[in-house]
Amino acid sequence: MKLLDQVRQKLRAGHYAYRTEQAYVHWIARYIRWHGLRHPREMGAAEVEAFLAYLAVDRHVTSSTQNQALSALLFLYRHVLQTDLGDLNAARAARSRRLPTVLTQDEVSQVLQRLGTRRQAHGAYWLMASLMYGGGLRLMECCRLRVKDIDLGRMQLMIRQGKGDKDRAVPLPASVREHLQHRLAWRSELHQRDLDAGEGRVDLPRAFERKAPGAAYELAWQFAFASDRLSRCPRSGRTGRHHLHENALQKAFKQAVGSTGILKRATCHTLRHSFATHLLESGADIRTVQELLGHKDVSTTMIYTHVLQRGACGVRSPLDALHDAVQ
Repeated sequence: MKLLDQVRQKLRAGHYAYRTEQAYVHWIARYIRWHGLRHPREMGAAEVEAFLAYLAVDRHVTSSTQNQALSALLFLYRHVLQTDLGDLNAARAARSRRLPTVLTQDEVSQVLQRLGTRRQAHGAYWLMASLMYGGGLRLMECCRLRVKDIDLGRMQLMIRQGKGDKDRAVPLPASVREHLQHRLAWRSELHQRDLDAGEGRVDLPRAFERKAPGAAYELAWQFAFASDRLSRCPRSGRTGRHHLHENALQKAFKQAVGSTGILKRATCHTLRHSFATHLLESGADIRTVQELLGHKDVSTTMIYTHVLQRGACGVRSPLDALHDAVQ
């Protein structure tokens, strides 16, 4: 078995996320190419440190990118090659602390308005962005929403296998309930057409398909924001109807932000930052916001207190007081 295939096998056996698998394979392949296609068994700690120094000094990558590359190489040597590289903690970069970009409520309204005028993907972009802002969803959490996890009766969304493989419940905004009902009706019709055409299968989490073989063809397990075309799963190789590609939503969101004239560097994840900040501004308890965001530690949630309008940036500048005194 080829080395990268061994890496994939180990990652899947450890239940690592698919995005982690993609990132680790990328860094391991890049490490091997940078060292002239030498086999990692012929290299060790010195070569790993040289590669990390190249990333930091020559490529100017961020600390998080450098640490991701280190984690990938440590996984390769420890879990695949069964080789001890010794203490490489010195190679781990200090994490940078960056304040998140946050949109005002008016800016969010402008962006959603622009997305609402776009007719692509059956109006899904506006609805997906509304859910990300209204419930604090991450991009992929929104893309991977399944029909069964939308509870219109209790007005909540169940986020399954979020970051850290954790589930959580988030509020479903009442203002999008009718739109979601229309979306689910459209999704039901599309699924029936797929079944009539001999398709209608969706990939299920892990080994659940062995427990319930028919579940892959049930409407409840289908992705709510389905793609317009059938595709092949990169892991199983089987054909089915996957969710909308996240890149399509990201592109639509970027165009919507650009058309409003907002000069902030806003992405889909900015809606999640705005959700947390606006909740805290409205008086929500930080522990409640932590639970809604799915943060393991409240210190992660605390970063939003630094961008509150009534926080450290909400104090009155002494220059304004001086100006008033002069006037």
